[in-house]
Amino acid sequence: MPLLAHSLDHSLAHSLARSLVLCLLPILGGCVTVADSPLQQLEVRTVLDYREIGGVGCILSNDAGRWYVVAPARVTVTRSAKPLAVSCKKAGTAVAAETVQSRFDADHLIGNLVINAGYGAFADRHFSEGYGYPATLTVLMAPPQGAPGAPAENPVASKMF
Repeated sequence: MPLLAHSLDHSLAHSLARSLVLCLLPILGGCVTVADSPLQQLEVRTVLDYREIGGVGCILSNDAGRWYVVAPARVTVTRSAKPLAVSCKKAGTAVAAETVQSRFDADHLIGNLVINAGYGAFADRHFSEGYGYPATLTVLMAPPQGAPGAPAENPVASKMF
């Protein structure tokens, strides 16, 4: 008989442990998203004629806010599923206007699927925390229109890389 009692105790303990884990998953999973923060730090660099230039004022904006930085520098923006508009200018020297598309972070998606059966992925998508922009924004500047050496038209289709 003691062998049967030990077997029942072990089976009961295993069932209770499994039930406890299953009960706690929805509670813990509802609070966990893999995305760290709604904020993201970006590095903004500006280039004119294949050389980095400094002292360039840039405004970055999306549906979550607007930020100003003097490049080259780092700036913290709020993540969004919407594109990030980048407008840079150095008085009398160069100008640029770019749009950077946000990307859904696949690592966050996979982590959320594993940790909480996709609820976190839904939350990240809804609150834009699972989206991000490239960590480094290199903006190709051009001389202002009408300035000596300014191109008649912009030969580069996508200047942001």
